[in-house]
Amino acid sequence: MQTRRSGILLHITSLPSHYGIGDFGPEAYRFVDFLAASGQSVWQVLPLEPTSSFCGNSPYCTHSAFAGNPLLISPDLLVQEGFLDSSDVAGQPVFDNERVDFDRVYPLKYHLLQKAFEKFAGRQEMDYEFNRFCEANADWLDDYALFISCKRNFHGAGWNDWPVELRDRHEPALQEWQGKLSRKVVAAKFFQYLFARQWTALRKYCREKNIQIMGDIPIYVSLDSADVWAHPQIFKLNEEKRPNFVAGVPPDYFSSTGQLWGNPVYNWDVLQSRRYDWWIKRIEHNLDLFDMIRLDHFRGFVGYWEVPAGESTAVNGEWMAVPARDFFDTLLRRFPYLPVIAEDLGTITPDVRETMLAYGFAGMKLLLFAFGDDLATNPYVLHNHTQNSVVYTGTHDNNTVKGWFAKEASESDKDRLYRYLGRSVDEENIHWELVRLAMMSVAATAIIPIQDVLGLGENARMNLPAAVHGNWSWRLKGDLLTAECEQRLLEMTRTYGRI
Repeated sequence: MQTRRSGILLHITSLPSHYGIGDFGPEAYRFVDFLAASGQSVWQVLPLEPTSSFCGNSPYCTHSAFAGNPLLISPDLLVQEGFLDSSDVAGQPVFDNERVDFDRVYPLKYHLLQKAFEKFAGRQEMDYEFNRFCEANADWLDDYALFISCKRNFHGAGWNDWPVELRDRHEPALQEWQGKLSRKVVAAKFFQYLFARQWTALRKYCREKNIQIMGDIPIYVSLDSADVWAHPQIFKLNEEKRPNFVAGVPPDYFSSTGQLWGNPVYNWDVLQSRRYDWWIKRIEHNLDLFDMIRLDHFRGFVGYWEVPAGESTAVNGEWMAVPARDFFDTLLRRFPYLPVIAEDLGTITPDVRETMLAYGFAGMKLLLFAFGDDLATNPYVLHNHTQNSVVYTGTHDNNTVKGWFAKEASESDKDRLYRYLGRSVDEENIHWELVRLAMMSVAATAIIPIQDVLGLGENARMNLPAAVHGNWSWRLKGDLLTAECEQRLLEMTRTYGRI
């Protein structure tokens, strides 16, 4: 974590492909080649768990904290591996190569996956690798496969609206529905097997190219998830399995009513009494997937904002303490080397800083936040960075550098930026100037969203947190990764000692 290096932020769904959404197929390997050729050694991705249209296709709102997103499975690789025939993928519809049309992608991808399952179904009991995968992952896979099969059977209804016996996981009801939906349950497991198989191969290729992968763990899980259904006791729920309290953040400079996220909050007393077994399994699972992990909303591991269920805003909440030291001590006993990046953006209190310092967790520095009227003391400006941190131009929640400069930066912000750089810049070269600042930083790791490497405008931003629709859909056009771009990034990476 202290090695001087740099990398690119690009989510899998944004990769080019013929199927309307990025996947683990040939373009993912091509992108790894681009990373290696341009001197990068880190590929940061967003959460890989299943998404749904109900949550606006956000990778931070998912039906499982452990399962992989079947949309990321490559049909082209399924043909190479013999799970599909070439005729199965012939004659596919033409998709927009700049946006993911999730409403069209979901049915196409699941149609192809179902075809693969039909070819496989007759030999599942004899397939050693599949059965070994199911056995090795049974502690989460069995619950997830039954959960997602029941959810489809009940036409998408949330698990707390299922028949009471099934909602409350009475053993006879579980056995009954396991039998009724046995084929769908096996199919769900098979899709997870394909996901793991392709991801493992891609990660192996990354290692061969000396590329490490940074994953992302959202602190909270969705109410309508296999995790809450299977482990209701570790969340603050009532007798009907609905939240007593939900997560959010309090009012601040940016919002007079705070943010009401709606996720169920953890019952940390129960987690502590169980020695954080669920969290240990979650961390272990992610360390099997990634080389390092970013903990989203890190301040929630020290203290979190709890809002009574039914409130329309986050105003009437309360700060609740978390046994942070006991929790992280327990994690470190299980994982002596814990490669964690703490998402510490926003208003961070001293106890959060003390926890990060005590455990040596790297924080985040965003250059888009650096040029306010507190320039000299701003923690995000270059001269206030520390080695144990990760510097970004921006993240998936921000505008692109070019979009920020054109639409969001005030004239005063620009003036401070010019004075810091020692010269004026314009919209056409601002992205390379901030990339250069990130590379110059003393921070051990520099991560640049691919949009900022390419100098793309606000239409290329990944997420606008205030927007309900249109997020998470940006796609990279493959012809933008030119030899010229590769060489310029390589030279800058070499100049600032990040090779």
